[in-house]
Amino acid sequence: MEIKDNTFARQFETFIDGNMVSVEYSFQEKKIFLTRINTFDGFDNEEFINDLLKNIMEIAYQRKLKVVPILPKIALFFRKNTTYRDLLPPGIKI
Repeated sequence: MEIKDNTFARQFETFIDGNMVSVEYSFQEKKIFLTRINTFDGFDNEEFINDLLKNIMEIAYQRKLKVVPILPKIALFFRKNTTYRDLLPPGIKI
């Protein structure tokens, strides 16, 4: 999966079947707040979203960022994928 970090739009972007799927973010100190997942009409591929979030977690590891899941769907991702819990900042419980 190829992911583009569009810093101007503050979102990670990728494409499936010619359509863009993105995850919006904001930064504060050494934390990245994942705020929204944008998909196109009729999109229901949860496995693709899961893979996209895993790739974003790898980017966070590389950049030494902590991840704050604002969106309930992203908090659920952390509950299901406990290997990424070390990316959560101190005091954030999922």
